[in-house]
Amino acid sequence: MSQQPLSPDLLFTPCDPALFSFSTTEELAETGLIVGQDRALEAIRFGLGVKRSGFNIFALGPTGHGKLTAVRDIVSREADALPAADDWCYVNNFEDPAKPKALRLPAGRGGVFARAMERLIEELSVSIPATFEGEEYRTRAEQIEDEGRRREQGALNHLRAEARAAQIELIETSNSFAFVPIGQKNEPLAPDQFEKLSEEQQQALHDKMAHLHQQLQKLLRQFPSWRKEAKEKVKSLNREFAVYAISHLVETLKENYADLAEVCAYLDRAEQDIIEHADDFFPKSEGVMSLLNTQARVTPLQRYRVNLLVDHTASARAPIVEEILPSHVNLIGRVEHQAYMGALVTDFSMVRPGALHRANGGYLILDAHKLLMQPYAWETLKRTLQTGEIRIESLERTLGLISTTSLEPEPIPLQAKIVLTGDRLLYYLLSYYDPEFADLFKIAADFEESLTRSPESSADYARVIASLALREKLRPLDRDAVVRVVEHSARLAEDAEKLSIRLRSLNDLLKEADYLAEARQAKLINRDDIQAAIDRWVRRSDRVRERIYEAIRRGQILISVDGEVVGQINGLSVIGLGDFSFGQPSRITATTRLGSGKIVDIERETELGGPLHSKGVLILSSFIASRYATTSPFSVAASLVFEQSYGQVEGDSASLAELCAILSSLSGLPIRQSLAVTGSVNQLGQVQPIGGVNEKIEGYFDVCRELGFNGRQGVIIPASNVKNLMLRQDVVEAARNGQFQVYAVETVDQALALLTGQSAGVRDEAGEFAADTVNGRVERRLKEFSEIVKQLAKPDKSDKD
Repeated sequence: MSQQPLSPDLLFTPCDPALFSFSTTEELAETGLIVGQDRALEAIRFGLGVKRSGFNIFALGPTGHGKLTAVRDIVSREADALPAADDWCYVNNFEDPAKPKALRLPAGRGGVFARAMERLIEELSVSIPATFEGEEYRTRAEQIEDEGRRREQGALNHLRAEARAAQIELIETSNSFAFVPIGQKNEPLAPDQFEKLSEEQQQALHDKMAHLHQQLQKLLRQFPSWRKEAKEKVKSLNREFAVYAISHLVETLKENYADLAEVCAYLDRAEQDIIEHADDFFPKSEGVMSLLNTQARVTPLQRYRVNLLVDHTASARAPIVEEILPSHVNLIGRVEHQAYMGALVTDFSMVRPGALHRANGGYLILDAHKLLMQPYAWETLKRTLQTGEIRIESLERTLGLISTTSLEPEPIPLQAKIVLTGDRLLYYLLSYYDPEFADLFKIAADFEESLTRSPESSADYARVIASLALREKLRPLDRDAVVRVVEHSARLAEDAEKLSIRLRSLNDLLKEADYLAEARQAKLINRDDIQAAIDRWVRRSDRVRERIYEAIRRGQILISVDGEVVGQINGLSVIGLGDFSFGQPSRITATTRLGSGKIVDIERETELGGPLHSKGVLILSSFIASRYATTSPFSVAASLVFEQSYGQVEGDSASLAELCAILSSLSGLPIRQSLAVTGSVNQLGQVQPIGGVNEKIEGYFDVCRELGFNGRQGVIIPASNVKNLMLRQDVVEAARNGQFQVYAVETVDQALALLTGQSAGVRDEAGEFAADTVNGRVERRLKEFSEIVKQLAKPDKSDKD
C-alpha cells in the first residue's frame, strides 16, 4: 500500500492578509485586551454582582493569559458605578484605653474630623490656660483658699481662747502644737514655778491640758476633711471654668457631625475626659528626657487625637486594592510600638491598616500562590471572611506565643469582594483539601488558553494587538506584521485552528519587535521585525538544543537517518526548558525471543520510566497478544529501551514507535532509519494524537539537516495531529522541494507499511494473513515460538525407557 506524504500546504496554515482592511494598527480603535474569554468574564461579572457572603471569585487559568488584566478591567468598571467607601478612624477608648474604638465616617469626612480634633486640641491648649489665668478664676480660687484657712484658724483661736481662760497657752511649733501653763502675766511658767504650785493646782492644770489636747486632736482630725472640702470646691470651680472653656468649642464641633451618632457619642466622652484632665493642657517645662535628646513619650493630649486609618478623600469610586505581598500583617494591619526607657509602649494612634481595611467597601485582588506562601495568611483571610470583620491581632498572639498585654482594637465590619487569581491546579487542590474553600469562593472564573481561529477572531486579535501597542506606547504594526503575529499565535497554541491568547508572550514579542524597529529607525513594525524577534528569542534559549544536535552530528549520540535496521527505530520526544521547547530524536531498540509473553520495559525496570510510559508499553503488549495470539499461547519475550537515555522517560507518545520496533524484530523486516515516528497507540491498533508535534518534526528535520538530507527522510505522525501543524518555513520549503516528508497515519498497519516498505496485511476469509506481509511474518514467528513451547512441554520418551 502506498502512503503519500502530506501536502506542504497542510504543514502550515498562513493568515490571509485580505482578512484585514487596515494598513497599520493606527487605524484601529482601542479595545479591551481580553478576547475569547466570554465564560470567564461572565463569571466575574456575576460574582461581583452578587452581594452575598461567600460569593468571592477565584480566577483560574494558566499564567500570562490575561486573568489579572481581565479582573482589573471588570472590577474597575464595577467600582466606577459605586460610591467611595467610608473612612475609618481609631480613637481612644476613655473607659478602656487597651481597646480603641473604631469610628465610621462618610468618605472624606474622616480626614476633616481628624483635622478638626487637631484644631480643637490647639484651641483648648490656648483657651483653657487663658481661662484659668483670668482674674475671676484667681479671685474665686483665693476665696476658697481663704475660707479654708479662716475656718482652720478660727477653730484654733477658739481653742486658744478656751485654753487661756484656764491659764494655759496653745503654742504652735513648726510641725505640731503644744499646751503650756501660763502665769498671771500670760507668760509660760518655768518648771520651778510650776513646782511651786500646790498639788491641787498642778492636777487641775494637767486635767485641763488633757481635755484641751483631746479637743485639739479632734480638731486636727477635722482639718483634712475641711481641706478636702476646699479641694472639692476648687475642683468644682475648675470643672465650672473648664466647662466654660471647653463646652462651646465641643458643641460647635458636634453640630458638624449631628448626623453621625457614634462621632457625637465620642465627642461627649472626649469632652468629659478633657474636663477631668484640663490641667494636661497647661504648658509643661522641658524635662530631663528632652535635654538628653531621648525620644520622649507621647504627650497626654495624644489621647484626644484621631488615628485616620483609611482616608478616601481623594476617591470618587469604590476602592480597588492589589496586595502584592499578602502576609498576615499586610492583610489585617498591625499595632506598632515605640521604645521608651527600655520598654515598648503603644496606643491607639499606632494602629496601622492592612489591605482589607483599604479595600473595605470595594475590591481586594490577591495572587493565590503568594497568599498561600505567607505563613497563616490563608487562615487569616478565611477567618476574616467567615466572621465578616477585620480584627487586628499579631500573629504571635494568634498562635499563643506571647501573653503580654497589648492593644485590642475594635473589629471593623468587612464589606469587600475578594478576587483570587491562580492556576487551575491550585484551585482544584484547594477545592479538594480545604472544605471551607467552596463556602468562601463560590465563583470560579475559568480562563481559556486559546480561541478558535476564524476571520472574525483574527480581526478581534488584530484589535488586541493594536490596543496593546497603544497602551505600551509601541510603534504601530503594518498589516504584514499583524499577519505574522497571528501565525505565530497559532504556533503558540499548537493548533492551526486556534490562536493563543497568552497576553504575556504577545506583549513581550511586540516589545522586542519595537526595539528592532527602533534600531533601524523605522516608524512602523513590519513582518521582518516580528520574525527577527522570534528568531532572537529562540537564539537566546537554544544553547542546550545546539549541544544535543552537535553531539548527534559528532556521533556521540547515536542516531541513524539512513539505511534499514531490524528492531531499531527513531522515536521523537520534546524537551522543555522554561518557555522554550524543542524536539529530539531518540533511538529505540527492541529484541524478541522465546518466552512467556512478557514485554520488559527496561526504563520501568530501572525506575526511569514514568507511569504513562509504562501504561503505553502495557497497551502495546495487549495489542500484540490480542492480534497475533488469540488461539495459541503468547510465547514471546521482548525488551524495549530508549538507547542513551539517562533521565526520566514519561508519556505514551513513543508507544507507536516501540510497537513498530517489536514487530520489526518479530517479523525480521528492517525499519527505514530515514523516518522518525511519534504517536500513541491503543489496544485496537489506532494511532492517537500527541503533544508537541511541531517541535518533534522540526527536531528531526534539524538533525537530518545536520547529518545531510537524502530525499527519503521524514516523520510519521498521527493523522489527528495534522490540524496542529504550524511548522517553520524552512521545513515547509524542504517538504515542497522533496527533501523532507511528513506522513500522517491512522493505524499501526499504515505506519508499518511506511517503515518496512511491505504491506501490513489483513486477514483473508480464512482468518489468515498473507505470508509475505508484516502481520503474516509476525504471526508465523509467534506460532513457531508457540510450537517450540509445546514441544518443550511434552514428556521425553527416552526418559521413560
